[in-house]
Amino acid sequence: MNLSPKYLIKLLEQNGFIFKRSKGSHHLYYNPEKNITVTVPLHGNKDMAKGTFMAILKQAGVEVKR
Repeated sequence: MNLSPKYLIKLLEQNGFIFKRSKGSHHLYYNPEKNITVTVPLHGNKDMAKGTFMAILKQAGVEVKR
């Protein structure tokens, strides 16, 4: 499974999330339909920990086939 922040952002955008703002290395994405904001950490080209990746998807209410 690809655990890069860029892939996570792509999944979020496909599910109706839009870029809201950033502060430092964290980007906030907002879904106006669900009224949900999630934070995506971007630390260079490093992959995220699997637990962090899955937790963000769970907060966003996004289901991903494995």
